[in-house]
Amino acid sequence: MEHTQYRKNKPNLTAAQQDQITAAAQILREGGTVAFPTETVYGLGADVTNPDAINKIYQIKKRPIDHPLIVHIGDVSHLDTWAQAIPDSAWQLASHFWPGPLTLILQRSSRIPDSVTGGQDTVGLRIPAHPVALALLDALGPEKALAAPSANRFGRISPTTAAHVQEELGAAVDMILDGGACEVGLESTIISFHDQSPQILRPGGITLFALESVMDSPVMLAHNISQAIRTSGSLPAHYAPATPLKIYSTKHLWDRTLALAAQGSRVLVMTWSDIGQSQPSDQSIQHFSMPADPITYGQQLYAKLRQFDQAAFDYMIVEAPPDHPSWLAITDRLQRASHNPFDNKQN
Repeated sequence: MEHTQYRKNKPNLTAAQQDQITAAAQILREGGTVAFPTETVYGLGADVTNPDAINKIYQIKKRPIDHPLIVHIGDVSHLDTWAQAIPDSAWQLASHFWPGPLTLILQRSSRIPDSVTGGQDTVGLRIPAHPVALALLDALGPEKALAAPSANRFGRISPTTAAHVQEELGAAVDMILDGGACEVGLESTIISFHDQSPQILRPGGITLFALESVMDSPVMLAHNISQAIRTSGSLPAHYAPATPLKIYSTKHLWDRTLALAAQGSRVLVMTWSDIGQSQPSDQSIQHFSMPADPITYGQQLYAKLRQFDQAAFDYMIVEAPPDHPSWLAITDRLQRASHNPFDNKQN
């Protein structure tokens, strides 16, 4: 997914939306939680300086307390309030891509509590590119920031609409701000500067090519996440539907699907290529064609996984994405959703 230049001007909201923002900011100041839209997915926010409020996030999500939270700030000028020893290259990326789907892992300042970072001396920071999120941060002021993981139960499919949040978390959240469907639909790219050398810990809406074109230098891709800094979405199993999800190459997808159907399983098949057009019909198999470009595919992925997860299928069979850098974030999410790396012998 190539970088889109997101709006950097002041959010333009209706009077009703401004009233909701004011109410949400008050809830956050009082130690409550608010689900809010970003361009990536909906976040479950709490005041980063309030330990009790942070604990509510972990309780609502049923999230391990050592799994760090990403912190959302309102302006690039606030960066050195929440981080320290910031490399010039990090300032360069922040100035170019923020607001936008890029999270920077930096040395945390003394204002970031242990509960936010899982006890690490690093913190993930970003500025969301959504008018509602930016207005909420503006209402809170420069002395506040929002710790906000995705607004769903830990390890499950991230929400991309307010309805998804309501379905999954409901009254557990004090307020849900509706900002429509998320523009990107996949979580932010996470890049670490902890050792001064930039390294992608999670692929996302900002591609490796886009990062390198701005920095004019190589950016490494972390292949062994378990050895890296703990970050959001870095566990082997994540973003997962309850229905077992299996990934197969284009060559083997229909053979595996028909074998499952022959065993009496009801199967949902999700492809991006046109291989489904000439396959034999079977009442126990439902085929859905996803977009063949990674940007639109990413926008739809989580919503479709949620939809099919509620449709009583025994399996979801997904066609492996193309082996191309632009599909890297989608490949990452599908692998974690299946908790099963692509079988190289079948590809």
